[in-house]
Amino acid sequence: MISDIIGSVNNVVWGVPMLALLLGTGIYLTVGLGFMPILRIPYAFLQLVRGGKRHDKEEGDVSPFGALMTALSSTVGTGNIAGVAVAIAIGGPGALFWMWMTALVGMATKYAEGVLAVKFREIDHDGRHVGGPMYYIKNGMGRAWIWLGVLFAIFGIFASFGTGNSIQAVSVADALYSTYQVPVWATAVVMTALAAAVILGGIKRIANVASKLVPSMAAFYFIAGIIVLVLNIGAVPDALVLVVKRAFGFDAAVGGFSGGLLMLAMQRGVARGIFSNEAGQGSAPIAHAAAKNKDPVNQGVIAMLGTFIDTIVICSITGLAILSTGVIPPECNAVSILTNDILPAVCDTGPPITISAFESALPGIGSHVVTISLTLFAFTTILGWSYYGERCAEYLFSEKAVLPYRLVYVGIVFASSMVLYAGENVDAVINTVWLATDTLTGLMAAPNLIALLALSPLVFKLTKEYFAREKAERAKQ
Repeated sequence: MISDIIGSVNNVVWGVPMLALLLGTGIYLTVGLGFMPILRIPYAFLQLVRGGKRHDKEEGDVSPFGALMTALSSTVGTGNIAGVAVAIAIGGPGALFWMWMTALVGMATKYAEGVLAVKFREIDHDGRHVGGPMYYIKNGMGRAWIWLGVLFAIFGIFASFGTGNSIQAVSVADALYSTYQVPVWATAVVMTALAAAVILGGIKRIANVASKLVPSMAAFYFIAGIIVLVLNIGAVPDALVLVVKRAFGFDAAVGGFSGGLLMLAMQRGVARGIFSNEAGQGSAPIAHAAAKNKDPVNQGVIAMLGTFIDTIVICSITGLAILSTGVIPPECNAVSILTNDILPAVCDTGPPITISAFESALPGIGSHVVTISLTLFAFTTILGWSYYGERCAEYLFSEKAVLPYRLVYVGIVFASSMVLYAGENVDAVINTVWLATDTLTGLMAAPNLIALLALSPLVFKLTKEYFAREKAERAKQ
């Protein structure tokens, strides 16, 4: 019953209005910026490399690189492994295309978030640099809109417990038990202890750990994924063609075009896309607000790389590995789901599908690659989201809420792993949690997207001034 209720709410939250708002905002910002986020990807990587020394003496709590790694620590998670598999299993291969589209226009969204985060950030009573949607709503849109910022912060706290915590913890417990038969209680104890050691140290410790873990784990998974694609290189072109055809609802099994297939692919692709890269959700700017960078545009340029790395690179590896190895169960075919109006339980279990893809190409190795990657991805997501929820709690209840929030958050890491695997209906519980996280993602995104649209003229103005300044400086040299 709970699952049905959440499913009904999820269908409303992720209906046509939300899809239009999310994609529409991204498209509007992309066009308004003259496609700068897509054209300036090499420039953004250059700024990331140069940023450490250039901004070291500026105000902030962590380096621009540390801020990006903190943001990536929360985005590179189960969405890259389990989320992509679920999207393709339920929405069909076309879902991957809509994940790409969400990412491409999402780069502009993430850029605008980074710009506004630094522009309107504050310093709290403990000397921390705090920011994010609730702050640029309050300081940018005016006090009449404070209620919108409060709404975002409330959704942010609950999303941190679900999106950033529960679903990550249960995915780790599931993966370690399935692959190595590690008892759930053991995973819960170790993961809780490690999380507490980092989270209780605040943003500087989180950024320090993320700066070391995120690049190495992303490279590890990327290299393994490339090997899988090389071993199945003959199937990759067909997989790409299938992705594009299904994205627009074309399938031979239905005799051509199907509006149902189009909507299913778009809904699952966009929902999982934003769950994975969080573009438009409003979580990443909370991390970027802490960067040692006085220039909002410069940090925005660095911020947009998070979406590119997360979805265009890592999620693509997962999706193409799954499609090129052909491990999606026949009963999960999107046509069958639409025709029979039945969602087989196997379609909800993302990690096993990705594990099957890697294992089929790398027998005896693939399952370990995915399990280790999933564990690291999920753990860093737990760390990153703890900071997001903490800042939302501080915004609502002042600095006094920080320590209690951290303790509750750490406790949920343990409870989620244990409770979700205590009953018999494990698959139903996991599916319910996934639905709830999708819903919370949409609810968080709405206030943030409204703010981005309202403040877009300022983003365009700051961007134009920044690059005009750069052009003038180069002319002098």
